[in-house]
Amino acid sequence: MPKRVITFGEIMLRLKSPGHERLLQSPVLEATFGGGESNVAQSLANYGLDVAFVTALPQNAIADACVGELRRFNIDTSLIKRQGQRIGIYILEAGANQRSSTVLYDRAGSSIAEAGPNTFDWDEVFEGADWFHFTGITPAISGSAAELCLKAVRKAKEKGVTVSCDYNFRKKLWKWGKSAPAVMGELVRYVDVGIANEEDCQKSLGIQFDADVESGKLDSRRYRDIAETVMTKFPNLKKQAITLRESQSADHNDWSAVLHNGQDFMESRKYEIRDIVDRVGGGDSFAGGLIYGLLTFEDDQKALEFAVAASCLKHSIPGDANRVNVKEVEALMGGSGSGRVQR
Repeated sequence: MPKRVITFGEIMLRLKSPGHERLLQSPVLEATFGGGESNVAQSLANYGLDVAFVTALPQNAIADACVGELRRFNIDTSLIKRQGQRIGIYILEAGANQRSSTVLYDRAGSSIAEAGPNTFDWDEVFEGADWFHFTGITPAISGSAAELCLKAVRKAKEKGVTVSCDYNFRKKLWKWGKSAPAVMGELVRYVDVGIANEEDCQKSLGIQFDADVESGKLDSRRYRDIAETVMTKFPNLKKQAITLRESQSADHNDWSAVLHNGQDFMESRKYEIRDIVDRVGGGDSFAGGLIYGLLTFEDDQKALEFAVAASCLKHSIPGDANRVNVKEVEALMGGSGSGRVQR
């Protein structure tokens, strides 16, 4: 039987200006859905795993469409609670060349932000589950969302479920009182597999490193020390992955990752990604690929390569979620990256 994975977080209405236009340059916004944990769920469903997404959504037509979209990808939506007044929104302006992409959030008072500690029956949620995934975005939304995350990870560990977390620092969200390191420091103590970029390790966990995260030039060898420092602070971590994005411009990135499993330090192949279509969700597609790889392959190096290749492909796909299958990812891993028409 396929492994069962649970992801938990907020899914939002995504509004985006067409192409690379500035916001409301023309009076049109493209409406889709997206969110870190739902993006991971969609990747895993595409790879054939049994995956359920847990969240809270209001009773209205937009939320109905959102649930319908999740079901279209064979994601189990039976654990979603329909309550509250609104679905969160984020608004994206896609950058180009030297103009960065920008994100505006409108998610205060959303259904998941106001969900209480007894909204979900975590014993029911983790029935038959092998893996639980959440991100540092959800506890940043509100104090009650942070409490929900803590309750979830404690129950997951009690049930023997493997826990992964993408630390995902979002400075625009940490406004409700506590700092990211204060909250994440408690949550990560229940995590088996940590996922981050170089900035997340510093700002989500409050660990300082001698690493320049703004220059766009990264030396992967320095990230062995970063991974080992994180794993020393959180000895419960069995694996720590760090994605490495060298940003030449908004359209041109080099993309790779490293993985430390407590014994071996692994570096992936590096992909040069030109003419990026949409980089939002790139980290989520890496997380989905890594979870699939660790559940499927005996070799951690192969799991890492699968995750990086999957995320590389995501940069060619508009929207939040990755829409590739296992065969397509493995083809890129095998060297089929020319972009020639497949006939």
